[in-house]
Amino acid sequence: MIPKRIYKYHYIISFFVLFLSCQKNQNSIVKKPKNNTEVEKLIAAAEFFTYKNVDSAFYYYNKAKLICNPSQNIENYVTVLNKMADLQLVLGDYAGSETTITEAIPYLKGIKNPVHLWNTYTTLGSTYLFMGDLNNAFLFYNKALALETNEQKKLVAKNNIATVLRQQKKYDEALQIFYTLSNKKEVIKNPLYLATTLDNIGICYLKTKNPEALQYLNQGLKIRKEINDNLGTGNSYLHVAEYYDKAKNPEMARKNAIESYKMLTKLHNVDNRLMALKLIIKNSSRDDLKKYSVLYVNLSDSIFEVRQKAKNQFARIKYDSKKEKEENLKLKTHKAENELKLERQKNRNVISYVVIALTLCLVLILYFYLTSKANREKIEAAYNSETRISKKLHDELANDIYHTMAFAENKNLALAENRDQLLNNLDAIYSRTRDISKENSIIITNENYIVSLKEMISGFSTSKINLILNGLDTIPWHQIDRNKKITVYRVLQELLVNMRKYSEATLVGITFKKTDKNIVINYTDNGKGIDTDKMIIKNGLHNVESRITKIKGKVNLTSSVNQGFKVSFKFPL
Repeated sequence: MIPKRIYKYHYIISFFVLFLSCQKNQNSIVKKPKNNTEVEKLIAAAEFFTYKNVDSAFYYYNKAKLICNPSQNIENYVTVLNKMADLQLVLGDYAGSETTITEAIPYLKGIKNPVHLWNTYTTLGSTYLFMGDLNNAFLFYNKALALETNEQKKLVAKNNIATVLRQQKKYDEALQIFYTLSNKKEVIKNPLYLATTLDNIGICYLKTKNPEALQYLNQGLKIRKEINDNLGTGNSYLHVAEYYDKAKNPEMARKNAIESYKMLTKLHNVDNRLMALKLIIKNSSRDDLKKYSVLYVNLSDSIFEVRQKAKNQFARIKYDSKKEKEENLKLKTHKAENELKLERQKNRNVISYVVIALTLCLVLILYFYLTSKANREKIEAAYNSETRISKKLHDELANDIYHTMAFAENKNLALAENRDQLLNNLDAIYSRTRDISKENSIIITNENYIVSLKEMISGFSTSKINLILNGLDTIPWHQIDRNKKITVYRVLQELLVNMRKYSEATLVGITFKKTDKNIVINYTDNGKGIDTDKMIIKNGLHNVESRITKIKGKVNLTSSVNQGFKVSFKFPL
């Protein structure tokens, strides 16, 4: 239980903060949306408990915050945050108050009523003042002063700014504001405000060691006693005691400090009671010194315990409310999910059928596409093969036959040497015909592949050309892909054809070797070779490179003029 007057007062901020709290309670509920009845009821319940049970008040404000939608009712949302921050501020939970009130900052742009902005800025200023962050306190009090509000709120803002200046030890600037306030008719007509202003002037003089301090402090004390402002009177006694303490008058300092302590004890004002006890202890001796020292220690421990308990309670209320809200959201979500399950189940079969139908269509389209593509490739390959055979027949075989026929017509075949030449020409035509036939014959890739490969290679052996094979039987041909077998066959065939046409080689060596992951084949002949720097790869050599690349292999060619010809190629197993 916190008395109403105690709840709205703190020593650091003057009595104008009391006026601030009253105005916030009045103005923050002037306008309430009709479509937010539940939030209004919770705010009303919180205000009912404000001066009876702070925990209950905070609970209802927090509950209102959780169900209030800031996008629909921004003013109520900001008001609730202000109220919660005020409760935390009064009970000493300054860090919690700052956390709560800063939640309102993102929504201030949507506030049209300056009263709500004024309340938020003032609460922020007070929070930072209690935390010792005087620069931020000064900033937000000035923001409150800049708003278009009534004269009373401007007076409160000015008083708060002067209080910050006093805390910053800028006493001359603070005095200018307090003097200005003391001459305002709104202050002069209200004894409570006037007494507070005079007391503030006296405090500034006290800090600057001005002897006029006692006059102003006593004037404020007199007015407060006349109007029975017990809290203000207790504080005035404390300020007078501070004056006598600085004036080295321990008796008067102790006397006024004891009066302050008695009055503040009745009102349960713990902060200023501690300050009064400090002055009593400082100006006491012997038994009184021990008595009041024990009171000071016990009161300090009690304050810490109460404030820590309040902080924990506020945190627990927030946590419990958040947990409850999350549980409600989970229940609502679970219900919504259950409602959607049936609908999803209904749609699932339809979607499945559509997906299956689309998949079948795509499979059919892909099948016909691949089949058509394969047919086109077969036709294209047959056409290319026929074209190549036709070209060879025309360019090579036809020319040889023509020259042979011309030789037979123009030479005397009765001569032995002419007959031998004719036979040699006919033998060459036969060999060329056989080569063309082999190049386009079907390649066996089954278990008889090695035999077929040996026959093809041995077919290039003549009385002038010796062929040497090494390692052919060590290769696991049954593990090698069909396309790779065909490629090896065609590449070696291409190399041997080129050898017989151009190289004039007498010795050819072909070596087969298997490594961990690759098959390596080396071809070497002792022909006349070529100049690799000037060579333009085309025809046969181009075919070799192209074929090996298609099976992800690599080719390495080494040759020079009159130094033979060597090709090494490998491909993955």
